[in-house]
Amino acid sequence: MKHLTNEQRYQIKAYLDCGKTQKFIANELKVSKSTISREISRNSSRNGYFPEHANNLSEERKERFCRCRKLSKEMIKIIEMYIKKEEWSPEQIIGYCNKNNIPIVSVERIYQYIREDKANGGDLFKSLRHKLKHRKRPVGGGKKEIIKDKVSIDLRPDIINNRERFGDWEIDLIVGENNKGAIVTIVERTTSFLLIKKLNNGKNAKFLAKTVINMLIPYKDFILSITSDNGSEFAEHKEISKRLNTDFFFAHPYSSWERGLNEYSNKLIRQYIPKKETFDKYNDLYISQIQAKLNKRPRKKLNFETPKDLFFKFVNNKVALVS
Repeated sequence: MKHLTNEQRYQIKAYLDCGKTQKFIANELKVSKSTISREISRNSSRNGYFPEHANNLSEERKERFCRCRKLSKEMIKIIEMYIKKEEWSPEQIIGYCNKNNIPIVSVERIYQYIREDKANGGDLFKSLRHKLKHRKRPVGGGKKEIIKDKVSIDLRPDIINNRERFGDWEIDLIVGENNKGAIVTIVERTTSFLLIKKLNNGKNAKFLAKTVINMLIPYKDFILSITSDNGSEFAEHKEISKRLNTDFFFAHPYSSWERGLNEYSNKLIRQYIPKKETFDKYNDLYISQIQAKLNKRPRKKLNFETPKDLFFKFVNNKVALVS
């Protein structure tokens, strides 16, 4: 059984508040309907479903379940065999062991063992498909850079949350292999109109702010809000807000679904710039060609209109109204 993450629980809460069905939520989270049903029935309080409460109950249950399951030598042999020889993921190892009544620890405990092995000079992690690169949170401690004067997405008006107006944008970065190079992506929430620009100075906050302002200044009258993640590259958000006369909001940490359109747009870009590529070989012309292709691609969610045509319909209509 696949365990839900804390971020997914926030997503469940948001969908429930919007009146979505369990079947709809399951499809969006790419889990079975029974997983959602079981989550809500097991982890709700008397007053309803709340993510933190649900996560606490789940963690307590897992702790009770795993108390008698310490990582044994036999388990280590099984883990190393299936990772090295078969290149299975921890989830696949646990699924196989549970199906065949073989004692095994949790997914997180296996990942802990893999990270411990890596720290000790082992190469077990190299047999994983993602080689531990999927973990955005640091394994150990480290200094966390704080962005000053952030405005939480919790304060974002419903007119933005419900996509009821034109001019609300999402922003993100695509980072090259080994964190070398970056591309900023900005997408309008109503029309899916996408702007892309390579950042020659990488994730430098001041350079990013200058680039974003230059990208959006031609559409200044149609920039009502921008929502980003909590990356330190957005530390100069106040400068962006000031120059574009717009509101700037920050999503919750590790809640990429709150900027779902931006995440989806980034996946479309990856058709042309694969994840394991460095950005050195991609020049500004190639980046602009990707932007043009994606903005001219008909979208089902737009009733098969293109983002470009729909975006400029809104722009021209607003200009006409002002005139």
